[in-house]
Amino acid sequence: MSETRVFIRNLELPAHIGVYRQEVGRTQKVRINVDLATDDIADAQDMLENVVDYHAVEKRIRAIIAEGHVRLAETLAERIAAACFEDARVRTVRVRVEKLEALTAAESVGIEIERTR
Repeated sequence: MSETRVFIRNLELPAHIGVYRQEVGRTQKVRINVDLATDDIADAQDMLENVVDYHAVEKRIRAIIAEGHVRLAETLAERIAAACFEDARVRTVRVRVEKLEALTAAESVGIEIERTR
């Protein structure tokens, strides 16, 4: 079976995330990467509705973050993966969530998950 990959790379957003006292009540930057394996469409007929729309995925991610404080990066990643599966053409989702301000000596920390329908 062939597939198409749709991806979003290095989406940086302010998020309320974290379990530590200094993280609660303030935003910190997160970097999100999403990679979707989708049903292959041999001829999309140059029509947006015939493909998985990365703009719609970005809107879902922004809506999840706007819902409020999340304690764990794992929770955020799982919510993003679930939102991606709202499009029935998505077969596999890989989500990476990085916190950019968690450790002073590291560029980022985070997690990556992969889920298959």
